Amino acid sequence: MATNTDPAGRWSLVVPLKPLAYAKSRLRDALGDALRPRLALAFAEDTVAAALSCSDVRDVVVVTDDAVAADRLAALGARVVPDFPAAGLNAALAYGAGLARAVRPSAPVAALNADLPALRPSELSRVLEFSSGFPRTFLSDAAGIGTTFLSAAPGVELRPAFGGPSRTRHLASGAREVPPEGLDSVRRDVDTGDDLLVALALGVGPRTGELRDAVRLRGVPRPAAGPTRCGPPGR
Repeated sequence: MATNTDPAGRWSLVVPLKPLAYAKSRLRDALGDALRPRLALAFAEDTVAAALSCSDVRDVVVVTDDAVAADRLAALGARVVPDFPAAGLNAALAYGAGLARAVRPSAPVAALNADLPALRPSELSRVLEFSSGFPRTFLSDAAGIGTTFLSAAPGVELRPAFGGPSRTRHLASGAREVPPEGLDSVRRDVDTGDDLLVALALGVGPRTGELRDAVRLRGVPRPAAGPTRCGPPGR
């Protein structure tokens, strides 16, 4: 179990996940359909395990309608709920945040992407520490266009605006941007074959690492063996 049982852990995180049959569709061209759902699940497992290993995280709520993913992520210690709104990513995040606050209304809450297989608890802790000082914050993705993390202090509405150029929308909403330096693992979401190569070079979690040898990216040179996290990264 990766769950952090330390009662001092303060944050509630919300992680959304599409049904695996539809997740990571942009990897189809690079990987084909056989490996894509397996990688999507591995990404989510490594993301949730790393988040639950972070000393600043108390609980993780996963919003998904996928039965296989629900069982696997619940086994890691996440609270898994169905996507009751069924109205897209941002509605799922708002719903998950509401459920988290129903249990722990005085805790800050944050949305976190499910495709961060290289996530390191120590870097996530730095993001959460910075975010503790502001009503709302966000962290841009590695491309500087999207968002991988959005937070809201207790009593503050999350107001997620993920999808496409969400960095601009979150800035316009008044959220404070987390300085991106030294946070590569929290910013490296994986949508394409090139993204996956970068994540592998950073060092992925064990579930994604188990699939390394199966990765044959079409049109992309085969990556040399790189680091794989064999356990929870250092805090």
